Amino acid sequence: MNGIRIRPARVEDAEMLNELRRQPGVMEFTLGMPSERIADNRKYLENLGPDDHVLVAEAEGRVVGIAGLHVAGGKQRHVGHIGIAVHDDFQDRGIGRSLMQMLLDLADNYLGLVRAELEVQADNPRAIHLYESLGFEHEGRKRKEVFRGGRYVDHLIMGRLR
Repeated sequence: MNGIRIRPARVEDAEMLNELRRQPGVMEFTLGMPSERIADNRKYLENLGPDDHVLVAEAEGRVVGIAGLHVAGGKQRHVGHIGIAVHDDFQDRGIGRSLMQMLLDLADNYLGLVRAELEVQADNPRAIHLYESLGFEHEGRKRKEVFRGGRYVDHLIMGRLR
């Protein structure tokens, strides 16, 4: 990953995060909306707490990927929820894999989590392949979970146990 640096997200990343989330490929496979504002991204970053571990991939002076591990509370304290997105122009460069590996290292070796889980749109084979290669297994399906492009799309529930 030449020229890619992974670091913790900062509030100052809000504008670049908004640009990333508005990429057609990112918009297609996330819950992002075209009407999302920079202020929404700033608020998200400002409200991150100690159980929210958000990393960005930076290249050419801009944010080109983001991934978060959000630790649950109470009786689910052993569980981390993962979300990830990579800029359209920077896909297929190993950025998503690197971000995921860093989050899973954090989950396993620093937080002692037993379970990492995520949801992925059922028609996103590249992401599904990545998650499977990192030890995630299919656990279920939410039918017609997302409305996208005039139709409903299923979400797959995937989990990785340690």
